[in-house]
Amino acid sequence: MSFAAGAMCAAVQPASAQQTLPAVLADGPPSAVPVAVQIARWHMLDGDINSLTFRSMDRLFTTRTVAHAGTPWRLPRADAPLDVSYTFGGKRYTAQDFLDRTYTNALLVMKDGKIVSEIYRNNSDENSRFIGWSMTKSVTSLLVGCALAEGRIKSLDDNITTYLPELKGGGYDGATIRQILQMRSGVDYEERYDFANPGIAARNHIDALVKNVARFADAARTVKRLHEPGSVFQYKTLDTAVLGWLIERVSGTTVAAYTAQKLWEPLGAEQDGFYIMDGQPGTGREFSGAGFNATLRDYGRIGQMMLDGGRANGRQVVPADWVRTSTAPSTPADPSVPGMPTGYAMQWWLLDNSGAYSAVGLQGQFIYVDPRSRTVVVKISYFPPGDEKPTAETGAFLKAVSAWSPK
Repeated sequence: MSFAAGAMCAAVQPASAQQTLPAVLADGPPSAVPVAVQIARWHMLDGDINSLTFRSMDRLFTTRTVAHAGTPWRLPRADAPLDVSYTFGGKRYTAQDFLDRTYTNALLVMKDGKIVSEIYRNNSDENSRFIGWSMTKSVTSLLVGCALAEGRIKSLDDNITTYLPELKGGGYDGATIRQILQMRSGVDYEERYDFANPGIAARNHIDALVKNVARFADAARTVKRLHEPGSVFQYKTLDTAVLGWLIERVSGTTVAAYTAQKLWEPLGAEQDGFYIMDGQPGTGREFSGAGFNATLRDYGRIGQMMLDGGRANGRQVVPADWVRTSTAPSTPADPSVPGMPTGYAMQWWLLDNSGAYSAVGLQGQFIYVDPRSRTVVVKISYFPPGDEKPTAETGAFLKAVSAWSPK
């Protein structure tokens, strides 16, 4: 076919339509976010693309940088073959099996302060900055500990409305900072993301993160109370968003700036981190419940700092008392559910009641710390949405790695 004939043929074809929003996104206030970007955010969790989107969040969202500065904290190496094996579902598997079976993008294993294994997959590398999802909650806990040590927060047993009077008269009125840290605020916010039939949590995700027509923490102003504060554990990202709002208020600066000042710079991070924002520049707030991004090794530095009682890079970054307090169980782990994170502390999960704890993020993100064996493991994953089996298998692997002695 000649070029002219091809052009004529193309001319009689109907023009391809611009993407249109699914009904659940079209519902509600109009958004200034381009349609194509909204749709990309809508699909970012999908199992066929999340190995890429989970390390490309700065392409999908407005972000705020958490700057590193100074000489990075050098992590010594003692590289060794990852010849650990583990049992799951009655079968024995190798570490290579584990990487494949549990959708691993990157894995870091540290023993007694030394890197013994560092693995990148699927075209990721040491410069890739991965979203931590709810591992961010553990970062927010560290910031609360810093604000408490500085006297910006007088007591964990203060009512949250002492600092955020905007919450008076709502479900959070009467809840203490401690109860919110423990996910025991009692507010009526079910962490359920049925996007086809969105409830309060899914609607908040859509409006704040996909469409940028609301600030995520503002749902705390109107949420109702379901339980007496302190009486019932119920995991909810809104609690951590309130803690981020608290940090913003008591520090007098942004969450990103406070993270850089109190954690990222003294930690000796080697690269900038960043938060995704729930709005455009000048209007958005850092998504302090699930929006922090960093490199594999910098997540490892967080884990090693926790293992070393809050010390990193030759200095005390987070008070040792806060490390102990924030990782002490407020909800013991359920031993009848092996491998799954069922116990809770203050924004840290417990896989069992052995003293080990972990930051855990959506679809397979882990910073695991075991003080008994002085082991830190960071696993960055791309689990399919709604599949819990890889989480249980990861729990089996983490226990095996803790007991493993590199040769």
